[in-house]
Amino acid sequence: MRTAAEILGVIDHRPWELPSGSWVMMQGWRDLLFAHWPISVETLRPLIPQPLIIDTFEHSGWLGITPFDLKMRPRGLPTVSHFPELNCRTYVVYRDKPGVFFFSLDARSRLAVWGARRFFLLPYFYAKMKIKKRGGTLVYSSQRIDENASFVGQYCPEGPVRAADPGTLEHWLTERYCLYTYSHNRLFRGEIHHRPWPLQRANCEIAENTIAVARGISLPDTAPLFHFAAHLDVLVWPLRAA
Repeated sequence: MRTAAEILGVIDHRPWELPSGSWVMMQGWRDLLFAHWPISVETLRPLIPQPLIIDTFEHSGWLGITPFDLKMRPRGLPTVSHFPELNCRTYVVYRDKPGVFFFSLDARSRLAVWGARRFFLLPYFYAKMKIKKRGGTLVYSSQRIDENASFVGQYCPEGPVRAADPGTLEHWLTERYCLYTYSHNRLFRGEIHHRPWPLQRANCEIAENTIAVARGISLPDTAPLFHFAAHLDVLVWPLRAA
């Protein structure tokens, strides 16, 4: 992973200033797939806490399924945890700050699931997960324990690495610098920082995907939009009341 100074050395692309206070965790996101589907606002609205506005691009909401390989190191500790993760997300706005709202997050680490639920109030679940590399192709599988929520697919990058242009859909989907979560009638925001996403087009075949359905969302019968990122290092700040 990069050093914190290297990550913080590039900030001109941010939509707002760096958060105050100290970051508490560094993460490395590897071999990440963005799979996105357009979803109507009417479908999403009953599932999103009312203080949040559903963010739209050309009048449509979007839902993302994102499998990747995670490395995580709390600040001040030398130990790095390493495990697969997969999240199901949509896009929201609160007081002019666009961010991510998670319907679910799966991880192959019981400790990470406990910690994320306890300290970040996020809907994490423990799952049996595998990532294998076959040449340049990632073969990814996830099966949530005690719930019918699974993902099986394989994907690989295509084309050159580039940063998304502002104003494009891929920039809107990926360049997000906070998350929102809602607990005990209170809205919280968690800020992050990273360099611009190094995106590539992706070729992907999904054999099984019941992640969204497990949260009551039916995906449309349209081809998803795929992007790939080989490596991105991220700094994470603690939750604060929004």
